[in-house]
Amino acid sequence: MVDITAFKIEAYDDVLALWRACEGVGLSEADSRDNIATYLDRNPGMSFVATRDGAVIGAILAGHDGRRGYIHHLAVHPDARRQGVGRLLVDHALAALVRAGIQKAHLFVFHTNASGIAFWESAGWSCRHDIGVMSKVLH
Repeated sequence: MVDITAFKIEAYDDVLALWRACEGVGLSEADSRDNIATYLDRNPGMSFVATRDGAVIGAILAGHDGRRGYIHHLAVHPDARRQGVGRLLVDHALAALVRAGIQKAHLFVFHTNASGIAFWESAGWSCRHDIGVMSKVLH
């Protein structure tokens, strides 16, 4: 049985270990404990953790800016894939965004993450080719 609960900072070490164990998850300083704690505080009840027998097997980091929802990390342990865990996490995050009045969501996936792209497409998401992401480090 899989339990889905809100992502609390107390689960950070286990979630970070999961992110590190999953290909396709890009981590940076933005994923430090302090930064994730701030993100979770700004977006309460939007991110979730999946556990089985007390072990973290999946997590999703999601939130919004007041008009658009964003999924930054979805990860499912390789041993728990193809069991519906990812879809459960996505369903929980999207339901939370809808409750907050968000009508559209975006996510970030590396172009080289073929399995990730296939998952998202199978869940009804589509790649956009009319926009791109640009970034700048602010320190």
